Amino acid sequence: MPRQPVAIFISGSGTNMAALLYASRMPDSRYDVVLVASNNPDAGGLALAQAEGVPTFALPHKGMSRADHDAAMEQAVKNAGANHIALAGYMRILSEGFVNRWAGRIVNIHPSLLPKYKGLHTHQRAIEAGDSHGGASVHAVTPELDDGELLGQAQVAIQPGDTADTLAARVLFAEHQLYPRALNAYLARQA
Repeated sequence: MPRQPVAIFISGSGTNMAALLYASRMPDSRYDVVLVASNNPDAGGLALAQAEGVPTFALPHKGMSRADHDAAMEQAVKNAGANHIALAGYMRILSEGFVNRWAGRIVNIHPSLLPKYKGLHTHQRAIEAGDSHGGASVHAVTPELDDGELLGQAQVAIQPGDTADTLAARVLFAEHQLYPRALNAYLARQA
């Protein structure tokens, strides 16, 4: 079964990108990372990708229309030969047109147990609600924010005295385990 070429979009340190990249080097991986792209030229994950020999693309979105920025990101994906996109801490909402063109071929990881707590401040919201668990979800991307078919979830216990930061740190470990497995399973289904 040939591996699928995947582009990863990031905006920051790229820890989920790193988890995906290193998992792609395992014998049972169904994908290869062919591009790491960012809307932030200073994203730490770009340096890591470069050090690992993965092509990168960075274009700040400030001063650009959403459609123009999305078009540039999409062209970079096409130039790299990717046929799937994994959003890994990409802190920019993609246009409906972009998402529709990549329907069924774009996934995201979100730091909550969806459908709970779409958007930002997920850990604080889970703590304030008195939830027993926070966690992470991998989902297919649709034009609606943090919606789409759930492809996998990982629960993380909320401990007494947890803050948004302490919970986020533990959820990040779960994300790193969850995302490569969920992406692999999703690509296997499409084969």
